[in-house]
Amino acid sequence: MNPPAQIPLDLPHRAAMGAADFLVAPCNRDAVSWLDRWPGWPAPALIIHGDEGCGKSHLTNVWQSQGGAIAIDRKVLTTDNLPLLLGGAMTCFMEDADRGFEEEALLHLYNLMAERGGHLLLTARAPMVRWGIALPDLSSRLATAMSVAVGVPDDELIAGVLIKHFLDRQIRVDPAVVTYLLGRMERSFAAARLVVAALDSAALAEKRGITVPLAREVLRRLDFDRERSED
Repeated sequence: MNPPAQIPLDLPHRAAMGAADFLVAPCNRDAVSWLDRWPGWPAPALIIHGDEGCGKSHLTNVWQSQGGAIAIDRKVLTTDNLPLLLGGAMTCFMEDADRGFEEEALLHLYNLMAERGGHLLLTARAPMVRWGIALPDLSSRLATAMSVAVGVPDDELIAGVLIKHFLDRQIRVDPAVVTYLLGRMERSFAAARLVVAALDSAALAEKRGITVPLAREVLRRLDFDRERSED
């Protein structure tokens, strides 16, 4: 009888989130360039949009560390608590802006940043025109903001993201494993994060190294075991 698989503890791992850890590629170079131009933005706000897991939070973290920006939680922001949340800050950011917020409060936040000569960074999965904003004044203000997309990654970037996720978990993996994954997994940042997490969990549970055979098994469990037909 085979011994039962070890149940891995759900312990958090620390992701590397510094400027040197961000992988710059054609799909995100415009976003990086605009953050590098700060504080010389032509408008009080910058909007970065892209698919889940594309690195928006990492970029926000880098900008926060460079400029001391404070986080504004879209779920708790109201016109009443805005002064308390913002304080005297000159820079702030709000993530997942396309998932809903109090429009009047965001309008006041934008106007306050403009009055102070400060800046607001908004991130979202979709461009602003698809947020369904009903307040005309807010829509017109955000229409003046620079809006930059983080695009679809190529294989080179996905390979780098896979390696970064492995290193974040203190795992060194054979390049053959990365090559195998690239040929079969979905080409997205979210998929890269999911695959690495699943491989780490499986390796711990089964007390195995991360090899091509284990990668094959994990991809089958995730329904990613297929050759990519594009290209």
